[in-house]
Amino acid sequence: MYHLSEKGKFYDASILIDQDGEILGVQKMVHVAQAEKFYEQDYYTPSDTGFQVFDTGLGKIGIVVCFDRHYPESIRTVTLMDADIILIPTVNTKREPMKMFEMELCVQAFQNSVPIAMCNRVGREGEMDFAGKSMVVSANGETMIKADDTEQIIYAEIDTREVKKIRKSKPYISLRRTDCYL
Repeated sequence: MYHLSEKGKFYDASILIDQDGEILGVQKMVHVAQAEKFYEQDYYTPSDTGFQVFDTGLGKIGIVVCFDRHYPESIRTVTLMDADIILIPTVNTKREPMKMFEMELCVQAFQNSVPIAMCNRVGREGEMDFAGKSMVVSANGETMIKADDTEQIIYAEIDTREVKKIRKSKPYISLRRTDCYL
């Protein structure tokens, strides 16, 4: 994540860079948090571009920035935009309910038939002790790999063809009754 300044406004944003170092796009946080130790509305502006999906050589990648992941609409929207995988850069602390966050990702991955990779900060800054616990969840909602609270790189193999098969076999998206929702 980085702090983007445009036209006098500041955004919490993530940059998607391809294997050649080219910037493919920038995703700004849509829902800006205002909670203990995260008084982000005091300095960040909500995204003016909404959610996006970026075409890459590896497939279509959606990014849901940090706090946005707590809104089911975020994951659903990016899935409806045909993302093959969703990346979530975040900054959870050890004081937060990491088990709940893992369950949240597993449920959303399962309900949307989309793999989710969440990367979380580690280390200390002032009073904040960041949790790490980066993870990858399969399109079936299973935790594939999870890091501990130290700096590290984790790997998981995701076959986007398999993701498409899973979506066809579980019709959660196609059977939605949007006429019944608020």
